[in-house]
Amino acid sequence: TLPYIMSIYSNGNDSKKLRVEERMDCPPSRVIHIRKLPNEVSETEVIALGLPFGKVTNILTLKGKNQAFLELGTEEAAMTMVNYYTAVTPHVRNVPVFIQYSNHKELKTDNAGNQRAQAVLQAVSAVQAGGTPSTGTTASESALTPAPSPVLRIIIDNMFYPVTLDVLQQIFSKFGTVMKIITFTKNNQFQALLQFNDPVNAQQAKLALDGQNIYNACCTLRIDFSKLVNLNVKYNNDKSRDYTRPELPAGDGQPAMDPSVAVAFNKDSSSLLGALSPLSAAAAAAAAAGRVALSGHSGTSGVLLVSNLNEEVSTHCVYGDAQRVKILYNKKDSALIQMADGNQAQLAMSHLNGQKMYGKIIRVTLSKHQTVQLPREGLDDQGLTKDFTNSPLHRFKKPGSKNFQNIFPPSATLHLSNIPQDITEDDLRALFSNSGGTVKAFKFFQDRKMALLQMSTVEEAIQALIDLHNYNMGDNHHLRVSFSKSTI
Repeated sequence: TLPYIMSIYSNGNDSKKLRVEERMDCPPSRVIHIRKLPNEVSETEVIALGLPFGKVTNILTLKGKNQAFLELGTEEAAMTMVNYYTAVTPHVRNVPVFIQYSNHKELKTDNAGNQRAQAVLQAVSAVQAGGTPSTGTTASESALTPAPSPVLRIIIDNMFYPVTLDVLQQIFSKFGTVMKIITFTKNNQFQALLQFNDPVNAQQAKLALDGQNIYNACCTLRIDFSKLVNLNVKYNNDKSRDYTRPELPAGDGQPAMDPSVAVAFNKDSSSLLGALSPLSAAAAAAAAAGRVALSGHSGTSGVLLVSNLNEEVSTHCVYGDAQRVKILYNKKDSALIQMADGNQAQLAMSHLNGQKMYGKIIRVTLSKHQTVQLPREGLDDQGLTKDFTNSPLHRFKKPGSKNFQNIFPPSATLHLSNIPQDITEDDLRALFSNSGGTVKAFKFFQDRKMALLQMSTVEEAIQALIDLHNYNMGDNHHLRVSFSKSTI
C-alpha cells in the first residue's frame, strides 16, 4: 500500500484545509509526518518522539485521523530522526507508529485552532532553553515545569532480559552527558539513580523515555526525578560508576571496569544507539560496541544454524532455552537449533560464533527457518531431530528469572552454584579435571553453596560446562554451571 501524506494548503479566504495525497516517498524535510498514533495520544507524547534529535518548532495533531506533523528546527535533525526510526520502530503507548518526511518544507498552523498544542510546545521550548514555561500552560502539562534535579530514579518493569549499567548509559547519553550511575535491587526490582550534568537533559530524557521498552515488549522504563541532586559514587564497577573520575577503585569483590570500556564511555557520545542485536548488550563489552536498541526486532528468527560442529556434540545452551534441535541429514556437522525467541537466538549467536568447541571453531548464524519441524508421526529420521520443550535443563523458563542477569560471554572462569555442604574444594577440582582440562584456580563463596573455578582455557571451560551443568552431586543436588565475568 502507498503511504498517505497529509498536505496543508490555503484557499482564497486563507483558511487552512487538509487533503490526502498518495506519494511513494518525499525528499528530506524538517516537517515529519507521523501515522497510526493511538487514539488518546497527547501532544507531549508526539513532541517526545522528536525531542532527542533537536528543537521541535511546531506541531499539528489530527486526532480523528490518528496522525500528526512535527516540525524540527533543522532539516539535519529531521533526517537523523527519520534514519533512526527507520532502523528502530518507535512506539507510543506500546503501539508501533510510522514516521516519514512530509511533502511540506514548513508547518503553517492556525494558532487560534491549535492553542493547546502551541502551549505545550512553548513549555517544551522553555525547558529546552533552560527557562520557565510561560504561565497559561494547562495543569495536564505540569510535567514540563523546570526540572527539579539532574538525578533521575529509574525502575525497570518486566525485566525478562538483563539491563546493565552500561545499557542505561548508552540509552540516556542520547540526551546529554551522563556523569554518574548507581544501580541496585530494591523490592525485587532493578533500579538505578542516574545523574546528568544538567537538569534540562534529565527533563528531556524523562519526557522521551518514561514508559518506553528497552527490548521488545519488556524491560519498561519507569522514570521519576530523584530527591537527590548529587550522587556520591565510591567505586567504578558494574554496579556504580562516576564517569568524571575514572581513577576510582573497583571495591572489594567487584570486577573493575575494563579499560577499553572506560575509554568508550568517557567519550561524550552523541551518536544514536545502534539498531543491532539488543540482547548482546548483556555483556558490558557488547554495550560498549553500541549494540543496543530502544526496541528489539520482533521479526527476528528464533532458529540458529550452527556449523562445523564435532559430530559427537551434545545439546546445551547457556544463552537461552533450546526448544528443538535438528542435525542435518546430509551434513552431520551442522544443526538447526530453535530457541525460545529471537532475542535468545541473537544472544547465543553473538557469544558463541567463532568459539572453539571440541577442537573446532564453530559458526553460528540466524537461519531463514522460523521453526524446526518435528518429523511426521511414524517417520524414522534416525534420531536426528529432538524436542527439548520440557527439558529440566532450561535456565530461563521463569519470566524475570535472576539467570537473565547472569549472562556473560564464554570465559575460562566458571560460576558454580547449588553445591552440597559436604563437597570439598578437592572434590570439585577432581570433578572438573576429569572433564579433560586443568583447574588453575578455585575459590568458595562465604556460604560454600557457590564457587568460582578457573580452567586453563576458554575451550576447556566450555567443555566442562557442557559436561557438568546439572551434574547430580548426590541427594538430588544438581550442580549449576555458568560462565562468570569475574576472575580469581
